Amino acid sequence: MRPAAPHRTWSTDLPVLVVAVAWGSSYLAAKGVTTAQTVLAVLVLRFSLVLPVLVLVGRRRLRALDARHLRGAGVLGLILAGIFLLETYGVVHTSATNAGLVISLTMIITPIAESRLTGVPLPRPFLCAAALSVAGIVLLTQGAGFTAPSLGDLLMLAAAAARTVHVLAMSRMRSVQGADALSLTTVQLGTAVAVFAVLCAAPGTGSTPWEAAAGLGAGQWLWLLHLSVFCTLFAFFVQMWAVRRSSPSRVSLLLGTEPLWAAVAGIALAGDRPGWTGLLGALLVLAGTAWGRRAAAPPAPAPADTTGATGQLPGSGRAAGEHPLPSPGAAPPPPA
Repeated sequence: MRPAAPHRTWSTDLPVLVVAVAWGSSYLAAKGVTTAQTVLAVLVLRFSLVLPVLVLVGRRRLRALDARHLRGAGVLGLILAGIFLLETYGVVHTSATNAGLVISLTMIITPIAESRLTGVPLPRPFLCAAALSVAGIVLLTQGAGFTAPSLGDLLMLAAAAARTVHVLAMSRMRSVQGADALSLTTVQLGTAVAVFAVLCAAPGTGSTPWEAAAGLGAGQWLWLLHLSVFCTLFAFFVQMWAVRRSSPSRVSLLLGTEPLWAAVAGIALAGDRPGWTGLLGALLVLAGTAWGRRAAAPPAPAPADTTGATGQLPGSGRAAGEHPLPSPGAAPPPPA
């Protein structure tokens, strides 16, 4: 029986690692399909492809949500819309490498914010890890010389703070306690799409979804499908599946490699050239966030239902199924 254990471990780890790679590449995908004039339209297109599937799969559980759950999920959806907007506009105005690494500061900001709320001090190793990450971000964003950070870098930093607000709200809002994770994600995403659609309808906010769709080439449609299918749907269901077959800490560790894959994708595929200073900063960010995740990890394992009522992966700094971009990535939510 023992020889079979490694096979079972890798059969679970591999899909989770694929999710981390997909999330890391999402910043590059968002840059490939989005411009400053099409951010809202692309967000509507991306998540309109996802919502029908989530509704169809979880229709029975959606009916079980009461008014309290719907209100709570709606509030979370408004925060989620803000995250998507910040991340997507941010990745348009900075490099894919910077976007993926700056947003990883969520893993540092969230424990700090939670510590301030609860009054429980953080261990000294975590504070050292946080300082290392901040130093890395300074070097990374100043790779071409010490100048003011770009607008995109600042937007990604704001997105990292917004993710922290979302994570803490999910864990502390009584109105969403006991809600099914898939249903909660679906309502949040539906709320976010409604916000994007309303903003799209306002004059002077850029292209409509129809105009943006008509202007996309074959390669851009592939990027859009990648964001919708792999970075959102596939990611959500893999997380829900994996945390029931593996340990939360192991899943969180694998998903935590997302910034590494963002840097790999940006440098290898997008031709990002952060310079030696920027590369040193990238290494410090990766080391600091990895060290910080371990230092802030809870000592006891989570119970069997590791996604909890809110669908939050322990230690991940991201909701189950969330992707920054959108990640814009940062979907349900995001990376780009």
